[in-house]
Amino acid sequence: MTEKITVSIVGGSGYVGGELLRLLLFHPRVQVRQITSVSQMGKFVHHAHPNLRGLTNLQFTHPDTLEACDLLFLAQPHGYAAQHIDRFAGLAERIIDTSADFRLRSSDDYAQWYGEPHPAPGWLEKFVYGLPERYREALAGARYASGVGCNATVTNLALAPLADAGLLSGGQVVADIKVGSSEGGARPNEGSHHPERSGAVRSFKPTGHRHQAEVRQVLGKDFALFMSVTSVELVRGALVTAHCLLNRRVEEKELWKIYRQAYKQEPFIRLVKQKTGIFRYPEPKLLAGSNFCDIGFEVEEETGRVVVIAAIDNLMKGAAGSAVQSMNVMLGWPETTGLEFPGLHPI
Repeated sequence: MTEKITVSIVGGSGYVGGELLRLLLFHPRVQVRQITSVSQMGKFVHHAHPNLRGLTNLQFTHPDTLEACDLLFLAQPHGYAAQHIDRFAGLAERIIDTSADFRLRSSDDYAQWYGEPHPAPGWLEKFVYGLPERYREALAGARYASGVGCNATVTNLALAPLADAGLLSGGQVVADIKVGSSEGGARPNEGSHHPERSGAVRSFKPTGHRHQAEVRQVLGKDFALFMSVTSVELVRGALVTAHCLLNRRVEEKELWKIYRQAYKQEPFIRLVKQKTGIFRYPEPKLLAGSNFCDIGFEVEEETGRVVVIAAIDNLMKGAAGSAVQSMNVMLGWPETTGLEFPGLHPI
């Protein structure tokens, strides 16, 4: 019988914490020891995550009662992990933080995009950015991995093959991202009130989205990037439509070669581009609950514009799924372990 490691989740009552628990309960190499929540302390986890009813007897505990474990997942809002990182590092040999606290390598970049000095700048260089498709070698054997921004992830994976091929250098990209309401988290607010949210197509960040800093960090700064984010009538999902003005014209045949070569060994990247049917391009709805990123593209011959379309489940490949994938890489396990669910259709 394979020996299991012990893992715990800090901040388990939110959507990302719930997805982490769902994945980890069925992961063959881990045993969930604790899951914490101040607001839900003492309640069974199915009180916050009804889909897990009857699957576990775990109850939420207070973060102050956290015990030592092999690996700790942090799923708290921005700012919490950085303020308590020394304590958490004393409780677990490995940490994966799903918040934005340790995504950026530069404390100056952090201050610029988050509007305040980093609470623990000495820790930034210790964390590896938790996107295995770009940092697999660095994650292997690492002790600390950061989370990934969902909008950054779908954009990074969409554009990475073009950047690696040198086609973005000196060019321009307009990344228009449509997102579901779960990006706003589990805590209700005025904007998530049903009469205000239902049916909305709401531009909430036309410029200056923080995830843009992650794209710059991953893909470089040698091209102009313009990012806009719009909320749409969707619970899960992020879809980027990236309008790319490259430094030279490319034909569709060349794009196929570039993307196939870049992603032929990636277990969670699928190229979606069909000539017929209603599923010709990536759709977030088809990815709900899965760790896949679907990517397609189109060339506008008249202008040379390349449009890259990519879709993910923001709570999975954009958060909990990438975190579990990173854990698998860190510990030398098969990368797809516990992440085989393909999504549902119809849904």
